Amino acid sequence: MNNTRSLSRMQRTITRVNKLDEAELFILKRRLTGAIAIVLALISIIVLRLWFLQVYKGYEFEEKAKVNRVRALRIVAPRGNIFDRENRLLITNRPSFNVVWTREDAPDPDQVIKRLSKILGDDITTILDRIRAGEDTPKYLPLLLKEDIDWRTLVYIENNHFNLPGVRIEVVPAREYLYGNLASHLVGYLGEINRAELENSHGEYEGGDRLGKQGLEKIFEKELRGEKGIQMVEVDARGFEKKQLAQKEPLPGNDIKLTIDADLQVAAEKAMKGLAGAVIATEVNTGRLLVMVSSPPLELNEFVGGISRNAWQAMLDNPLNPLPNKAIQGQYPPASTYKMVTALAGLGEGIITPDTVVDCTGSIRLGNRTYRCWKRSGHGKVDLKRALAESCDVYFYKVGLELNVDRLASYARSLGLGQKTGINLENEKAGLIPTAEWKRRTYNKAWQPGETLSIVIGQGFNLTTPLQVNLMTATVANGGVIYRPQFIEEIIDPDGKAVQQFAPIRTGEFNDKEANLELIRQGLVSAVNDPHGTGGNASLKEITVAGKTGTAQVVHLSYAEDLGDEKLVPYKMRDHAWFTCFAPAEKPEIAVTVLVEHGRHGSSTAAPIAKQVLMKYFNTNDDRIEHSQSE
Repeated sequence: MNNTRSLSRMQRTITRVNKLDEAELFILKRRLTGAIAIVLALISIIVLRLWFLQVYKGYEFEEKAKVNRVRALRIVAPRGNIFDRENRLLITNRPSFNVVWTREDAPDPDQVIKRLSKILGDDITTILDRIRAGEDTPKYLPLLLKEDIDWRTLVYIENNHFNLPGVRIEVVPAREYLYGNLASHLVGYLGEINRAELENSHGEYEGGDRLGKQGLEKIFEKELRGEKGIQMVEVDARGFEKKQLAQKEPLPGNDIKLTIDADLQVAAEKAMKGLAGAVIATEVNTGRLLVMVSSPPLELNEFVGGISRNAWQAMLDNPLNPLPNKAIQGQYPPASTYKMVTALAGLGEGIITPDTVVDCTGSIRLGNRTYRCWKRSGHGKVDLKRALAESCDVYFYKVGLELNVDRLASYARSLGLGQKTGINLENEKAGLIPTAEWKRRTYNKAWQPGETLSIVIGQGFNLTTPLQVNLMTATVANGGVIYRPQFIEEIIDPDGKAVQQFAPIRTGEFNDKEANLELIRQGLVSAVNDPHGTGGNASLKEITVAGKTGTAQVVHLSYAEDLGDEKLVPYKMRDHAWFTCFAPAEKPEIAVTVLVEHGRHGSSTAAPIAKQVLMKYFNTNDDRIEHSQSE
């Protein structure tokens, strides 16, 4: 009985044990299945990630890896050379050493910036400004930190480059001015590309590139810049170059041959030294520029390595105002050079003839106002020829009394005044030739007869540029043909082949009788060569010069009279001095125009400067000073 009970208990125990093993086994199986699923999921994730990195993104990461190992360095192309009309080299290139920095290669950029600040002698803020300017540039591309460093700085950086990770020296061509600042406003200068220019460059430029900012360097940027080359180099983790892998040479830019004559330009600039103003000389029968001076000149070398704030401020503060190109942007009353227009209008409208005589007593009255001649004692009885020669104001006042301002404006515009000449330079000014409608529109007032008297002698509202006055002079000299001023003769590719040539361009014709133009030319010959002519300081022994002086009032004449001595008049209130001429008078070749700001008198200040240009052009020497009458 007892044995039976023990057996029964044993069987029940075995059954319970079997049931427990089955439950634990089930749990174990579930756990194992879950673990396998997790492992499989992890493996799947890894596989997918590997596929994403190696297949889907493989090309992208491969290229990034190449960038880390292989760098593509730009090679800046040499800009085209600039020659004068006689093939004298004016502007070329020289090696310049720039400091560039690749941020990706610098583990501690703050430390690099501090070291560079001491080495380059720049404030940290200056360096940071350059870095911020290129913040949109990928970190693997170099940023320009300093241009045109000196030899001592170059050697120091090269000897300490292990302490300057990511910093390297880039050798680029920089402008070299063999004639100094010659024709500085015409040729212009280069500057670093700004953000707006970079955004509009359509990928043709990179941050740190230099391009033309003014003058022909800007106008002919595309022709001058050339095509960049590229150099593939292997670098280490700190950006230091290990070896060169491949290289594509840059293509130099095209050369430009100017119409400017370097010898004439030098003579004109030397004559204008210390003065403010402009000198223009052109070929009468083609419109080609021989001289374009705006004085004072720009300091071109200041722009080579990036102009400093102090140098820029010094130009802004200079009372002689060197920044604008005064030949095309300076606007001045034409003074008595405008009497050519008045004389042609008087002849053309039948108001005067060559024999018309006016008695100049020194002034005339109109209403309650007196209009004086520059010669207070008067010129006596004068005809047209003598009126031009001695610049008699009263003669032209009498013509003005019978001239309508609108008819006068028509003659002025037909000679090229009051409008842009079309020269291929930026920011040319149009000047101003007033009309009755212009005054009504501008001031809401009617034109007054007394205002015409101011206009006929080149004062009042009249404004012209030196280039416009030269264009007028050349048109009178050549018989009435108006040419567009040009300063480029041809563009030449790196192989020496002319790819573009510039022929003279006729833009208009002064439709008046040749006999009237001849009368004006005779009067201009007398102005320079007659004993009482106002332009005697431009006369030459062997060459007949024809010209016209002018003195443009800056303040009312009574101001200088009140002081008693014109030398006491402050500089900014002194009259501007004009002289414009052509030669030889019998067969004109060259027209020269001089404007000296606050130079007082055209006869004593501007005429001698024109003479220096003429002597160089005709290869003659004449040191005579005629001490002409003032005008």
